[in-house]
Amino acid sequence: MYAVIVTGGKQYRVSQGDKLRVEKLDVEEGGSVELDRVLMVVDGDDVKIGAPTLSGSKVTAQVKAHGRGDKVEIIKFRRRKHHMKRQGHRQAYTELEITGISA
Repeated sequence: MYAVIVTGGKQYRVSQGDKLRVEKLDVEEGGSVELDRVLMVVDGDDVKIGAPTLSGSKVTAQVKAHGRGDKVEIIKFRRRKHHMKRQGHRQAYTELEITGISA
């Protein structure tokens, strides 16, 4: 059984026991969160597709950790113009463990 959910503007295919990193959620570590924007649930041959989401479906997850990803360096360079701009970015994330899928 797996589901396709939306969080942080991205879609994820999850099943029970999966660990994934999503955009930072405002939940404390060790807490649980319910993701109710479920697009699709597949259980064997039974496929349920929402338009755009399934009403009454939810995915529960436990928050394992919060953190920041690896640094991404942005360099803007203009040749022969004596111009170079450097910038770095570290995206905040929340690590989740999927505990259940209810359709």
